[in-house]
Amino acid sequence: MKSGTVAVIGKANAGKSTLINVLVGEKVAIVSPKPQTTRDRILGILTREQSQIVFMDTPGIYKSRNTLTERMMKTTETTSKDVDVILYVHDGHAGVSEEDLALMKKYFSFGIPMLIAYTKIDIMPKDRIPSDAVRISEAGIEADVYPVSARKGKNIRALEAGLTALLPEGEALFSEDVVSDRSERFMIAELMREKILLKYEEEIPHGVAIIVNAFQKRENGTYEINLDIVCEKQNHKAILIGKQGAALKEASSFARKDMEKFLGAKVFLTTYVRVREDWRNSVGLLKELGYGETES
Repeated sequence: MKSGTVAVIGKANAGKSTLINVLVGEKVAIVSPKPQTTRDRILGILTREQSQIVFMDTPGIYKSRNTLTERMMKTTETTSKDVDVILYVHDGHAGVSEEDLALMKKYFSFGIPMLIAYTKIDIMPKDRIPSDAVRISEAGIEADVYPVSARKGKNIRALEAGLTALLPEGEALFSEDVVSDRSERFMIAELMREKILLKYEEEIPHGVAIIVNAFQKRENGTYEINLDIVCEKQNHKAILIGKQGAALKEASSFARKDMEKFLGAKVFLTTYVRVREDWRNSVGLLKELGYGETES
């Protein structure tokens, strides 16, 4: 069978996590329209009768502004050099800039087979696709371009076939019933963070981390979950909580519904907001909050 790893690389907001979720057929990564939604390398595993693709969703390429984003970029760089295939995800709706071409060239230069997923074709003029593909080719990037829409499911299976063709022959890396390497506890924290990203504006969502204090399944099958929402400033805490706790209650209710869908059981969720000043620049706090330094 064909089996191997695929690093999913691209600028922030290119649609990497959405594309992986659609390819795998289950939610294995959170999504939002904000940059830095993905902070860790997350595996999404697609198993067919004759193939297994292990997708590695990486943090979006983004200018580093603190220790956390520096580590996120290191995760992306390290992952892209130790895989069988690179899937470079490009937001076609945004056009193709010189910066985009430079990034594509950088990853193509690693000498690893590469494909380009040209995303969001459902919200852009179709006649622009051929000229953008020619521009990429003329820049010396010898990688097949697959115009796709994850939201509409367009050309997804063609992209899967293209990736499968580039994988080496080998045994499956995971059993066929596994779709991600991440624990339920990790996904619960990510679902809470996703709802904060969707509900709150400006810088506040990016300065938030989630700590799972308790994750317990009761005898009756329900779950008892206790979370800390960690932010950087007292005024951010006030905004997260909202007037008489309304904002926090709404975000928590929103998250709880997705947690129940994910776990297939009723969830009793308790959330608290804590302040840890400037945690994104503190090596000690990053480690404590689960963002330890990436191995080189």
